[in-house]
Amino acid sequence: MAQDTPASIRIYGKDGCPHTKRARDAWPGAVFLDVIADPPRLEEMLALSGGVRRIPVIVKDGTVEIGFKRGA
Repeated sequence: MAQDTPASIRIYGKDGCPHTKRARDAWPGAVFLDVIADPPRLEEMLALSGGVRRIPVIVKDGTVEIGFKRGA
């Protein structure tokens, strides 16, 4: 199975959120999508998360992870 490259991982979140920061630190180079600064990204995130308004939402390897649980 091929491993994700950081650029193939998308992180939906917002600046100033400590959980989003931890996710971004875990995957440097991942595509960061700010759901506050770019409202259409919020709609994308909600579609991916089934309407759950919790950040970050991480999309990698075809899976969607809601929240950042590593290192908690």
